[in-house]
Amino acid sequence: MAGMSNIKILGVIRAPRVSEKTARIQEQSNQYVFEVATTATKADVKSAVESLFNVKVEAVNVLNVKGKSKTFRSRAGRRGDWRKAYVRLADGQSIDVMAKA
Repeated sequence: MAGMSNIKILGVIRAPRVSEKTARIQEQSNQYVFEVATTATKADVKSAVESLFNVKVEAVNVLNVKGKSKTFRSRAGRRGDWRKAYVRLADGQSIDVMAKA
């Protein structure tokens, strides 16, 4: 580990993303999807997932998701931008996403 403090680890991973697409990715390629801090790097995400869930991370891909424009009571607004991380685990390892959610 790079020696991240517990507070920083909890600040990196916001929540698991659970949808039909993420469930399919989980089954096919043993990848899990998390919403992460906008400042999080691949190294941050890797060490946070490894220490939180006691698993071996093989690869991390991160991407920024642009917030959607929405109208609410005829007023235009915009949802916030956020960052998403795809985390691939070593063979034979898994995370129970539902238990942590």
